[in-house]
Amino acid sequence: MASPLLPLLVVLLGGCCCSIVHGADAQRYLVVAPSSLKPSETCSGPKVTPSKNGATLPLAHRHGPCSPAISKEKPSLEEMLRLDQQRAAYIHAMVSGNGTKELQQSAVTIPTSPGFSLGTAEYVVTVGVGTPAVSQVMIIDTGSDVSWVQCAPCPARSCYSQKDKLFDPAKSATYAAFSCGSAQCAQLGGEGNGCLNSQCQYFVTYGDGSATKGTYGSDTLSLTSSDVVKSFQFGCSHRAAGFVDQVDGLMGLGGDAESLVSHTAATYGKAFSYCLPRPSSSAGFLTLGAAGGAAGYARTPMARSRNAPTFYGVFLQAITVAGTRLDVPASIFSAGSVVDSGTVITRLPPTAYRALRAAFRKEMKAYPSAAPAANLLDTCFNFNGFSTITVPKIALTFSRGAVMDLDISGILYGGCLAFAPTGKDGDTGILGNVQQRTFEVLYDISGGSVGFRPGAC
Repeated sequence: MASPLLPLLVVLLGGCCCSIVHGADAQRYLVVAPSSLKPSETCSGPKVTPSKNGATLPLAHRHGPCSPAISKEKPSLEEMLRLDQQRAAYIHAMVSGNGTKELQQSAVTIPTSPGFSLGTAEYVVTVGVGTPAVSQVMIIDTGSDVSWVQCAPCPARSCYSQKDKLFDPAKSATYAAFSCGSAQCAQLGGEGNGCLNSQCQYFVTYGDGSATKGTYGSDTLSLTSSDVVKSFQFGCSHRAAGFVDQVDGLMGLGGDAESLVSHTAATYGKAFSYCLPRPSSSAGFLTLGAAGGAAGYARTPMARSRNAPTFYGVFLQAITVAGTRLDVPASIFSAGSVVDSGTVITRLPPTAYRALRAAFRKEMKAYPSAAPAANLLDTCFNFNGFSTITVPKIALTFSRGAVMDLDISGILYGGCLAFAPTGKDGDTGILGNVQQRTFEVLYDISGGSVGFRPGAC
């Protein structure tokens, strides 16, 4: 049996057959137009309310109408799901690598080694790097720690094409490379790549074959016009391969020492939040120093790792479909779940997934079945000819009673039920970014909790 999220530290703290729902049924079903499930072609602009306790900046789907990046290539649904399976498999492999099988009230280890697919990291922000600031579009990723941008000089054969001007460290008054003997260089661990001209080198590879390497250093990071991070640690990439998206780099929001969250802990209190929008016309947001003790969140204890705490975990307890709780023992979820901004589809233990699938199919029997999507999503529907569809609400209940009543965009993905099974019961689950849509997801690392606030974007 694969180990759970290794012993986790729980920190206490037009068809007419669709009916119109009324009264109690409105608490159990969503009635939507099938067209609302499809991405919009136009951007209505970000809906961002600046935080009083931190720095808030707009966040957009990298392939959506609000994206600041101009992507050369939008992956097909099949390709996206293939990369998603690759990333999920890597997370499971990392979690099962330590061999400890039982949950305990102590910190745990999830080793950080490269390998997952970066192709499913879907959300981007625009920041300024250096003095004077150079605009850079960066993918956000809670599943990795090392941030990086492409830097000049970078010959055409060594780098990929990007929308913005390359960051040139020689033209920044505040850039400094770390020395090979520095504590920051030592923090890179397995992602360190030795020394060149007395400067620390890094090398990060991803499971989809993409890779970046260069010099590890620091500079000023401008989040907003008034929120500036000094000594932002990042990789200055002089050689990159396998990236096709025109984004300029990656912002690591994992829990280890190299991440932006750790670098800014003194300023923002080691907390952050984001709201991932629907695949529609508006943007979401990312907040460092997540608006504070904040009311309105349903909170659940956070599970952390011991030696290299990149991942943030939670414990799922129950699933409800159309107001009825599935007959699945809480013990089925005891391995925990990683909350990951880069995995698209939520993974459940097979026992729980089969129960969810059966209940959902029963509620959706009015709609014709469609062919499975890429052998990952096996419960798909043909909504052609229906002006509205009636979809059962799905709620996820976590430890301490925190509940996520999923948005419609968190239930259906490409016309399919947006869940998939893990390899076997006992594997760690994953709470994917589709299910997180429209929620402000709060990572309160200092307080040891994860929070969910509905309808935030």
